[in-house]
Amino acid sequence: MNLGDAMRRSEVFEYSLQQALYPHMKGIVPLPSVYYEDFIALNQKDRADNCIAGVSKQEHLNRIREDIRKFKAANKLDKVILLWTANTERFANEVEGINDTAENLLRSIERNETEVSQSTVFAVASILEGCSYINGSPQNTFVPGVIELADKHRVFIVGNDFKTGQTKIKTMLADFLVAAGIKPVSVVSYNHLGNNDGMNLSSESQFKSKEKSKKSCIEDILSSNQILYKDGDTNIDHTRRLWTSTFLRSSWADTTHLQFTTFARILFLPLQLFLTLCSLLSCSSVSSTRPTRLLSSRDLTQC
Repeated sequence: MNLGDAMRRSEVFEYSLQQALYPHMKGIVPLPSVYYEDFIALNQKDRADNCIAGVSKQEHLNRIREDIRKFKAANKLDKVILLWTANTERFANEVEGINDTAENLLRSIERNETEVSQSTVFAVASILEGCSYINGSPQNTFVPGVIELADKHRVFIVGNDFKTGQTKIKTMLADFLVAAGIKPVSVVSYNHLGNNDGMNLSSESQFKSKEKSKKSCIEDILSSNQILYKDGDTNIDHTRRLWTSTFLRSSWADTTHLQFTTFARILFLPLQLFLTLCSLLSCSSVSSTRPTRLLSSRDLTQC
């Protein structure tokens, strides 16, 4: 299927935008990819209809590398960057002897080990071809072996989900509260999805990847305040739920509820000192021989 027809099927863009883009997209046909059932929700199987033949992960790796070289040459490019925006995978188990080092990872691909995901195969192919790799999904594509391989080949890799939706909002709120001395103790969020991403995430193992990624953002912020969270105890009640509704189509609805505790008397101290100082200055003004006047912002600044 070409990208124009795929765009119409997904119904993400407004109809008028689809009409404007279709002539430019109908001539673009995606290259075949790889699909490993164990890493993607089973409800995606019927959609996986443009796959590289065979089950050998080494052959898949070789084919992806070949496609990168051909694409680079055909378009006369100086550099190719791979950006992963495909479906969320389940977390890969990090196993000693399988994906813990670059050498073991390459051997695991040769042996067709089951604990090597398709996104990791893409990352390895990208690194071996000297191409930067950006991971836009929350799974652990960058197992230790991938990181070591990238370091060895001096290739830039980055990314652990884009987090531009609900996660971004609650991260901003948590950062604001913690910086103000307010201690979040519970974060409960709900995602209502209607697109194919929602269908994939409705599978428990894929949702766990998303859940871990979302939780890690909050934990990083909480751990930055050793006063509110002594001894690094950031294990708050952080609950995430997802519902899929075909009615929503390409749209989604997010709801986030934050509950927090405050040391109210401590937070009041700056205000109490400020008002006390204002009162003191006002009293000094009244007891002097000069006419009484209200304090100005300039007076407070000079104080």
